[in-house]
Amino acid sequence: MSDSPRGVTRRGLLQGVAGLSIAGAVAGAGAAEAGGPPRDTGTTSTTPRRRRVHVDTVVVGAGLAGLSAARSLQHAGRSVLVLEARSRVGGRTLNHDLGNGHHGDMGGTWIGPTQTAIAALAKEMGVTAFDQPDNGSQVYYDGTSRLTYDDSTPVIGTAPPDPTIIGDVAAIVALIDQMAQEVPVDRPWDAPHAAEWDNKTLDSWLRLHTANPKTREVASSAFEALLGCEAREVSLLFAVAYVAQATDGSTYGTFERLINTRGGAQAQRFVEGAQVISIRMARRLGSRHLRLSSPVHRIEQDATGVTVHSDSGVVRARHVVVAIPPTLAGRIDYTPNLPSARDALTQRLPQGALIKAEAFYERPWWRAKGLTGATVSTVGPAKTTFDVSPKDAKIGGLLGFVGGDEARKYTGRPDALRRAVLANFATFMDDDRALHPTHFEVMDWTREKWTRGCPVAITAPGVLTEYGPALTAAIGRIHWAGTETASYWHGYMDGAVRSGRRAAAEILGRS
Repeated sequence: MSDSPRGVTRRGLLQGVAGLSIAGAVAGAGAAEAGGPPRDTGTTSTTPRRRRVHVDTVVVGAGLAGLSAARSLQHAGRSVLVLEARSRVGGRTLNHDLGNGHHGDMGGTWIGPTQTAIAALAKEMGVTAFDQPDNGSQVYYDGTSRLTYDDSTPVIGTAPPDPTIIGDVAAIVALIDQMAQEVPVDRPWDAPHAAEWDNKTLDSWLRLHTANPKTREVASSAFEALLGCEAREVSLLFAVAYVAQATDGSTYGTFERLINTRGGAQAQRFVEGAQVISIRMARRLGSRHLRLSSPVHRIEQDATGVTVHSDSGVVRARHVVVAIPPTLAGRIDYTPNLPSARDALTQRLPQGALIKAEAFYERPWWRAKGLTGATVSTVGPAKTTFDVSPKDAKIGGLLGFVGGDEARKYTGRPDALRRAVLANFATFMDDDRALHPTHFEVMDWTREKWTRGCPVAITAPGVLTEYGPALTAAIGRIHWAGTETASYWHGYMDGAVRSGRRAAAEILGRS
């Protein structure tokens, strides 16, 4: 380990928070590559439905985790069949076609340094990364004052409406980074202060370390985008572990790496869109090895294997990899019943509440105003924004993250959400052109039946220390994958890929 705690930079705090993404988030979706014909996805199953088949391993879920597991097993010479509930692959990544070769990333989007697993996979799949545009000033808005910060301004020494906020936040971030160094990334519940930290919420800890309500409001904005929740909903241990896991193991994880653009998790996007990685993996896997529209409803296990029941038929296998969010894994019927610790865990791992709202324009006009398009605000619903224009900048795109309480407030209210988000954009960019997009797209992950929220499962106090070991522990021939099970880049696309490979390695190591 080489990184040591350091003060958060001005760009890392303000512009980086605006860059928080559900990219973090992870394992994605899709029926066609951006601009490509739906029939050319390589994901249509030709396996006869309702016929009992035999394979070495069944994989439940065709997101980045499930497809990575299937790919690793197939490369090792094992027969696999992937069962996906949706009519598309990709899970929590999703391209939305805007025409003329452009798309909106409505799910996992960004990658950054130390996310080596997803970077290498994307390159192998011919999906090209490009640097996130990051020149200019970002905006801070507290409901009364709008301030811009240029690229050379350090955090300490700036003067938001409350001049103590930057110092407050920098001190808290430094302390969290220091605490994160105590956390074993694969066993957070074994940290020296695990019981103490898991006994309180992040919000209660923040209240002990700052009396400034605006500091807590900025923290709330960050966690709404980062986890899809409020600071009061998660344990301190979970939050600190999330920071610790923002690495590939070569350095210590830091809060700034989670939120930053340059040198952080939002450093790059994909020209073709993140979903295309899953689409191309599925194509290489082969249509005979993938069934779409096949939700799994029962898994039976005995001494010699597993029997998996889905809407498309029954599959007999030696092993099964369940690569879906824990809350969905808990809805499957298991025979015999799962151990009580695993069953209790899945009841206590809700998905975060996150909505992605994107407005597209004829061009990224805010750049001519010297703005990056990034905002951190204490007023929502879109408390963090980001420039999501395509690489060629032939159209402009602004993203607003709507998370936590704001997501719960606006879910199922698309017209109200559109008005409120566009009003946010107009205020933040100080320009009424924001009110008149050519396209406005919303992805409310809380309303997705086969996701139930985004970007990641969250844990309240007491969950990790009591049930954490059950998160990844195989139960006989049942193995678990998904970004929630990752030790490195937990909650991100990179973590999803790593988790699938880890599950495959477990199987290969047993036989």
